[in-house]
Amino acid sequence: WDFTEKVDGTNIRIIWDGEAVAFGGRTDNAQIPAPLVAALIEMFPAEKLKAQFDGPAVLYGEGYGAKIQKGGGNYRADQSFVLFDVRVGGWWLQRLDVHDVGYRLEVEVVPSIARGTLADAIKMVRGGLRSQWGVFDAEGIVARPVIELVARSGHRIITKIKARDFA
Repeated sequence: WDFTEKVDGTNIRIIWDGEAVAFGGRTDNAQIPAPLVAALIEMFPAEKLKAQFDGPAVLYGEGYGAKIQKGGGNYRADQSFVLFDVRVGGWWLQRLDVHDVGYRLEVEVVPSIARGTLADAIKMVRGGLRSQWGVFDAEGIVARPVIELVARSGHRIITKIKARDFA
């Protein structure tokens, strides 16, 4: 399994239809804080996305920073976006390709922590996992199989191990 740091923020989608950009939360009814919307508008102008994608794409990430969740100010004083997944057409990009998209769009990508078994991830989180962003505990780990797996329903197999589960 590949482990990345679970960021304590709000789920954000950057939706590119090939011509225009839209922002959404986990659901279409989600409320995005105004300072975060301003940051997203600056980070993802249509021209920038058009230069990177030939057609529709969705970037998935976390809106994080001050006033987003309880410990948001630990990450940064303002609000921003960190990328964790990209879907182009019907395809989920592999981890290295997600990093490439982040690099090309000049957007941070969630930190990779390690590779190991699920038991390793549980041990890491249970022992108090230090955040890659500073001197505070990470919210947890997001673990994905090294080779993508899907359930019979077609949903990807991904698991989250949260520090609060061991408190």
